[in-house]
Amino acid sequence: MQHVVRKAVEDGIILPRSDDEIATNIRSYIVAKIDNKITGFTALHIHTKTLAEIRSLIVDEKYRGKGIGKNLVLKALEEGKDLGVKEVLSLTYNKEFFEKLGFIEIEKEKIPEHKIWTDCIKCKHFPICNEISMIKKI
Repeated sequence: MQHVVRKAVEDGIILPRSDDEIATNIRSYIVAKIDNKITGFTALHIHTKTLAEIRSLIVDEKYRGKGIGKNLVLKALEEGKDLGVKEVLSLTYNKEFFEKLGFIEIEKEKIPEHKIWTDCIKCKHFPICNEISMIKKI
């Protein structure tokens, strides 16, 4: 997983996650594979009983444009719905991708404060963030 996400982490597109953090949260990840090779993944992180977040969405550059990212997000949304979540948040640089999946842009001030202090503070762009906050009701 670290190999697939390495360049996006270096570019500051995805937050770095240690091997220990990934292992601790491994059950949150949804993984796509082709020929037993990881081609992409995402995580559904539960913030509250009604709010979850799509995290660390990545598809290996060689496999982009084949619907893998879309399928990962759809699986995460389905899982959130099964868990009773009402809204799913995403912080993204790819607004159009999430709009096609029914997400709408929201003001960053609507993001739960604990998100900022547990995750965003780790970002190399913090506190000047140009990610777009998006949300979808499910």
